Amino acid sequence: MTSPWPNGARVAVMLTFDFDAESGWLSRDPSHKDRPGVISQGRYGPNVGVPRLLDLLRVEQVPATFFIPGWVAEQHTEKARMIKDAGYEIGHHGYLHERAQPEDPEGEKRSFARGMGALERVLGLKPSGYRAPSWDLTPLTLTLVKQHGMFYSSNMMDNVFPYVHPGTSIVELPVQWTLDDAPFFMFHPTFLNRPMNSPEVVYGIWRDEFLGLYEWGGLFNLTCHPHTIGHPSRLLMLRKLIRFIKGHEGVWFATGREVAQHWLKVAR
Repeated sequence: MTSPWPNGARVAVMLTFDFDAESGWLSRDPSHKDRPGVISQGRYGPNVGVPRLLDLLRVEQVPATFFIPGWVAEQHTEKARMIKDAGYEIGHHGYLHERAQPEDPEGEKRSFARGMGALERVLGLKPSGYRAPSWDLTPLTLTLVKQHGMFYSSNMMDNVFPYVHPGTSIVELPVQWTLDDAPFFMFHPTFLNRPMNSPEVVYGIWRDEFLGLYEWGGLFNLTCHPHTIGHPSRLLMLRKLIRFIKGHEGVWFATGREVAQHWLKVAR
């Protein structure tokens, strides 16, 4: 198969991080603000996860894309600016990590615009791409992506290659729950009571997904969260994975913006 990637690369690799902090818990249930123990799980992201991740990415010299809700940019401005100043791409991720509801288009419009406004006001940037909270899209979402001047989405699970949404110029950068840290690691005895996996188990899954996509020539789009992946054993695992991937020839590490820009060229 002819490679669709720059310079004949065999596979494209995106390392993406959804910097949700406390917003995921607050959007799930606003009363969580009165549960300090619950909220502290999200606060681990800005307190520990982001600085440690930035150290890892700097040492490994790989690009990354951070999707940041507007509320998080407002509440954790120093850490959001650290990400921007380190040169990583920042994408739009809603305002308070609210899941869009098809029956409430006006609510989706407000949250979308509020999140965009916060990124522009606090960080002085206009993002190129959108990742919906929990990857939930509605029939309205792609219209909002275009109206706000973005040209890619990273939400759908129907391919292992990027594609252009029919009738639009918006590139989709597909995701998968298999390549997301949350299903394997997020836990709370009351609200998310499920088994936590060993980093070694998750490493094996992500390693083999990479090997499969290396054979197929697709897009390896990893989704992690600073408050989840940013624990010691998991960061060691992520570093191990990055070094394993770097040990293969023909790997193109890229940001979401770079992959989407390239795909717009080859899709013409």
